[in-house]
Amino acid sequence: MKSLLLKCTSVIFLCALVSTFFSCNGKSAAKNEKAELVLALRAGAYAEAVKHSLPEFEAEHNVKCIVKELGQEELRQGLQDSCDLCMVDSQWVASFYAQNKLADLGELGFRLDRDIIPATTAICRHNGGLYLAPYYGNVTVLLYNSLIAKEAGFASYEINSIEDMLEICKFANKRHLIGFMYRGDTNFNIVTDFLPVLLSYGGWLVDKNNNPTVNAPEFQAALKMYMELTATGRSAKKADLITAIEVKSAAMTIGWPGWYTPKKNSSMEYTALTGKVSNTSKAFASNIYGTWMLGIPAASEHKQLAIELLKHLMDAKVQKETIPFGGVPCRYSCLRNEEILKKYPEYEIVCNALEKGVYRPVIAEWPEFCDILGPEMAAAMDKSKSIEYALNTAQEKLEELLKK
Repeated sequence: MKSLLLKCTSVIFLCALVSTFFSCNGKSAAKNEKAELVLALRAGAYAEAVKHSLPEFEAEHNVKCIVKELGQEELRQGLQDSCDLCMVDSQWVASFYAQNKLADLGELGFRLDRDIIPATTAICRHNGGLYLAPYYGNVTVLLYNSLIAKEAGFASYEINSIEDMLEICKFANKRHLIGFMYRGDTNFNIVTDFLPVLLSYGGWLVDKNNNPTVNAPEFQAALKMYMELTATGRSAKKADLITAIEVKSAAMTIGWPGWYTPKKNSSMEYTALTGKVSNTSKAFASNIYGTWMLGIPAASEHKQLAIELLKHLMDAKVQKETIPFGGVPCRYSCLRNEEILKKYPEYEIVCNALEKGVYRPVIAEWPEFCDILGPEMAAAMDKSKSIEYALNTAQEKLEELLKK
């Protein structure tokens, strides 16, 4: 009996020992196993800037960052999927807030510091909470070929008005070159590329109560001028128009810093739009924000680790290091740094534009807004409708849209 009891005790002890061994090994394996964070980023220079900053964070936190590089529409829809950090465009902000898609960054311990250009944070807060951080300072600029501008009598960075732009484009036509190029491939692009001209005339898409104002006299005058500009050139996709300007086949376009990193021996440059129709007219804020912001989806299961990544990516030193890789931080310490400006003088232009930028209307119906206004603008531009008739039609449809 004693012998049997001894054997049973030995078996129980052995089982306990084996269980402990595998349990300890399991904990050790779990401890060494890397956590994973999924990042949904806008493809292009925006994602490249983030990717450059990841290795240091991954090593320090024993984490693997899985980067999904997506197009604009894919990114907007992809936020429904499981991700832990995402890029957000201003045109989606209203609908994201309405649907509570984003986590409150303040509650997770994140704060915006005073080095960040204040105007870029205008739509980062909602109902007292902080939900977004401005990461990539995308803002409309005038992309132009400096050789064509010089031949037309304009020195670098001295295109001071919409009328100056038109003069250069007409000069290009006389040289059998393309003048003004623009994106006419989507309703969103038709509307967005026009907005700096509209603002220069003192017009806007909606009033302070978000009622549409697209049939106002300022809007009609701006569209008439825009049609004069577009008549000197043609529509094209982004890659084609950038190439045309870079090789001196075209004079200019309204674009974004993220489209093109100036090269040492290139004749393509960019400058901020002044918001003036003529050299003697009033200057309005006319640079449209396309700032890519970073947020944490409310559905993320790794919010604490994601907030640490956000703090890392928004660190001034880390952001400064992204500049050689096409990064455009929304920070004074980066965009007004003397050493940086020696190599990238155009960043001073970007900084000035970011200080006086304008966000597109923060309305949940923005995609539908463009789908109404874009075709009517296109009809005016191809002269199948008069400017007045096209804009009155758009006004009626937009009023109906925004009443819902």
